[in-house]
Amino acid sequence: MVTGTTRHHRICPLCEAGCGLTVDLDGRRVVKVRGARDDVFSKGYACPKGISLGEIDQDPERCHAPLVRQPDGRFAEVTWDEAFAEVARGLGRVAEQHGKDAVALYYGNPVIHTVGIPLHVAAMRQSMQSRNVYSSSTVDQMPKNVSAGLMFGDPWAIPVPDIDRTDHLLILGANPLVSNGSLWTVPDLPGRIRALKARGGRLVVVDPRRTRTAEVADQHVTIRPGTDALLLFALVHTLFDEGLTAPLDPERYAGEEQLREAAEEFSPEAVAEVCGTTPGTVRGLARELAAAPSAAVYARMGTTAVAFGTVASWLVDVVNALTGNLDRPGGAMFGEAQHNALRPTGPLALGRWHSRVRGLPEVLGELPAATLADEIDTPGEGQVRALVAIACNPVLGAPNGERLERSLADLDFMVAVDPYVNETTRHAHVILPPPRVLESEHFDIVLSRLAVRRVARYSPPLLPREEGRPSEAEILAKLTLILSGAGPEADPASLDSLIIDKILGAVVAAPGSPLAGRDPAELKAQLTGEDSTERRIDLMLRLGAFGDAFGLRPDGVNLAVLRERPEGMDFGPLRPQLDEIVGAESRVALFPEPVAGDLPRLVEFLAAERERGAGSFLLVGRRHLRSTNSWTHNIAALSGGTNHCALEINAEDARRLGIGPGDEVTVRGRAGAVVALAEPTDRVGPGVVSLPHGWGHGRDGTRMAHAAKAPGVNVNALTDELVVDPLSGNAVFNAVPVEVSPGRGDLHQC
Repeated sequence: MVTGTTRHHRICPLCEAGCGLTVDLDGRRVVKVRGARDDVFSKGYACPKGISLGEIDQDPERCHAPLVRQPDGRFAEVTWDEAFAEVARGLGRVAEQHGKDAVALYYGNPVIHTVGIPLHVAAMRQSMQSRNVYSSSTVDQMPKNVSAGLMFGDPWAIPVPDIDRTDHLLILGANPLVSNGSLWTVPDLPGRIRALKARGGRLVVVDPRRTRTAEVADQHVTIRPGTDALLLFALVHTLFDEGLTAPLDPERYAGEEQLREAAEEFSPEAVAEVCGTTPGTVRGLARELAAAPSAAVYARMGTTAVAFGTVASWLVDVVNALTGNLDRPGGAMFGEAQHNALRPTGPLALGRWHSRVRGLPEVLGELPAATLADEIDTPGEGQVRALVAIACNPVLGAPNGERLERSLADLDFMVAVDPYVNETTRHAHVILPPPRVLESEHFDIVLSRLAVRRVARYSPPLLPREEGRPSEAEILAKLTLILSGAGPEADPASLDSLIIDKILGAVVAAPGSPLAGRDPAELKAQLTGEDSTERRIDLMLRLGAFGDAFGLRPDGVNLAVLRERPEGMDFGPLRPQLDEIVGAESRVALFPEPVAGDLPRLVEFLAAERERGAGSFLLVGRRHLRSTNSWTHNIAALSGGTNHCALEINAEDARRLGIGPGDEVTVRGRAGAVVALAEPTDRVGPGVVSLPHGWGHGRDGTRMAHAAKAPGVNVNALTDELVVDPLSGNAVFNAVPVEVSPGRGDLHQC
């Protein structure tokens, strides 16, 4: 060990696996990172992203001070007080002149990877009083939230495979060996799959690409992109048709007969050719699921970021339920949060308001990201004139990102919370950079509800922040206070104090609460932590499933306990909790009305696809193990090798078009076109091409020099912002029709 080196435990915040890391520090410099063998959850596993945490933490191109755009267009560093004053002036001016709806919010997927965003985004939305709220949810998983909300009453009651006890795992449209799980917090999936096979279990993957997960599967079923809902409905049909369904308690489940009737026209014989497979294959999948002692079905982006994302997401859990595998060991089970996860107080309501231009419905308080450019570009009352952009890069992440980029350039004011001057934040008037990764605490607020074991963990900051530099939570609290009208001088801790008071007041006033009648001030005084953020975390832990509830459960968890156990605490495997989630007065909705209303569209799609002849290619996305959306492309240790931007095209299709390896090819969609480098392969079937997301770097004004060395192309110059899943508003990134031709024609490489 290097002299002077100190060793620390740290939860990795870079993907959904949440692995424990051992970090060696020499002063403020990271010397070495590796998997922490004593971590109760990951047990020594770590992927290349986690091992590169030091390079990410120390990237010299991360912003270290606030930036304010000057009259000449260039950014200048300013003090934090100056930056917040400029934010208050800019946002206040727009709201005063154009109304609250003229200020929009967009936050990215670090909402599940950081502490500050999930702690404050709800209060921020409330303070804004704007209907223009957008997030990465509608370019990712919103269909799953909607289907879970409609079926179980809770949009975050998302069943996950109990992989450690299952006998059969069916995966559709997901590549968890590369993504490390997604809406499924599951460290060391390679090891868990090996254990599944060692005990005689079976892994089946349905995917149009031969992914890394498909390569280790016992069976890989290729499918035509965008047809997962049809295949899943054919599984449901087969289960009913062959008498393979498990008995369902009518006191707990509703809609079984309506579901049976709806499945009639989706027989394997009716859909198999459209799906690119055979009726026998589809029936075999259903029979294996029904015959397995335990089984789980899991699906992700290939089934959510498509035109029938909500229907497909719903059918995944319909199959889990019909085979008797919902909420049972070895099946699809519900994770258990380490904190007091909020539960809905009523049924999920969709479309409480609609977007101004296209009339798209609100879902979970958000409008679809696909319509943000419409709201900026279209004049009239309610036009978006200012944007608060938090940890996001929609220029590379949202559909038709090239149009959105032009729209951002026309805003009157934009403030971004981000460590980089990237393709989106380069249009900001103020950039507020969060601290270094190791200067920040970590606590899995969202991901613990999706974890494959019941664990509790907390990582305090490993390094002190520079003098005067606010934490990410303090930055977001300050923004929230500014949006509420409190002004730039307001103390961020005052917001946390108000939230703590509100939570404790509700707890002691709740009928039947074990804390009923207690003095909220006395309870508040028991909270511990270095700052108000940690005190909020302490409160969440105390009120959670494993918490000590202010001494009512002395063996329970609080922040002080987890500080003493940096490796975390393991409370065992998942347990059945469907009754708790659905409630005594409700039932699982196997055939919810909003989904039923969308089925005629699926019938029309099936009929149209039967008549469709040979035509354009279908574009699908893909993930890279060493890539997290766009921003890890600036890290040298995560660059090169398989982590590159190229167009995968079937080798026979490439030969037919006269395209060779490394050749330039033009890919054209409705929204636009790009010139990419070809990678002929047998990983994709005929008529399918694939580009990874998050590329398209090297634009003027960005400060990501390493990423600019291998810029790649922006796949979202091709995706169509006019096509969304109607129930969730989710953008469609898979099964996008495109044309492919050799050469660049009149296009420049993006």
